Amino acid sequence: MSEFLRLQKMLSEVRERTDFVPDAALVLGSGLGDFADDLKASAIIDYKDLTGFPVSTAPYHKGRFVFAEVDGIKTVIMQGRVHYYEGYKMSDTVLPVRLMRLLGAKILLLTNAAGGINFDYKPGDFMLIEDHILNVPSPLIGANVSEMGVRFPDMSNVYDSALRGVVRETAKSIGQPLREGVYIQMQGPQYESKAEIRMARAMGADAVGMSTASEAVAAAHCGFRTVGISCISNLACGVGNAPLSQEEVEETAKKVSREFKKLVTASIKSIGENILNSET
Repeated sequence: MSEFLRLQKMLSEVRERTDFVPDAALVLGSGLGDFADDLKASAIIDYKDLTGFPVSTAPYHKGRFVFAEVDGIKTVIMQGRVHYYEGYKMSDTVLPVRLMRLLGAKILLLTNAAGGINFDYKPGDFMLIEDHILNVPSPLIGANVSEMGVRFPDMSNVYDSALRGVVRETAKSIGQPLREGVYIQMQGPQYESKAEIRMARAMGADAVGMSTASEAVAAAHCGFRTVGISCISNLACGVGNAPLSQEEVEETAKKVSREFKKLVTASIKSIGENILNSET
């Protein structure tokens, strides 16, 4: 079965459960999944209930789609993502992004928990992703899913400049400090070594994680307008002195949960008012 037919089957299975047509899509990163728990869901679909859909195995990733309005904007939310380190093909890790595009979403907001490479960063900071470095295989390797996009998609505006402007102004309006920088995706699941972090810094990266950049590539391929926000959950290896742990990531995410929800909600509302409404 071709990748597109596989996606069409999953789309059909979603449509059997809900006729919700989202305008925006939101991917919640490690420790940030509680955002969706406060919303009144129109429908919830577990990944395991869709034929052939990759299932989240990472800690704190619930593995389900939540269909709900975020301050009036119809949004499909990934409450947990799938990662390359879980053993999936790279094309499988971006399958959810493609499915959300087929569901009707036009705007994609990617979030993640990331390690701070930039010496000025501290745990609890938020970083608007201005660009990325993909240090894993491209999700577009193999036969092109031509129904979704061209063979050689442009990557000059992966993180849409207009959307970044909206999020930047939104953060300013609510008094939320917001850094801007470059995110690098590493393979994982092990945390990076000191030498790898020095390499990443030399390449121009400000934050590091194990997701997001590959999703942004697939999103650009299938016509999404994308914006991304990293929660700096810890200092990367060699930047701080403490050993790295998943518990630290979760603890930081809990501490900034209120600020994260406020920023994401306000950003989606502003994107709806300034971008989505102008397209209709």
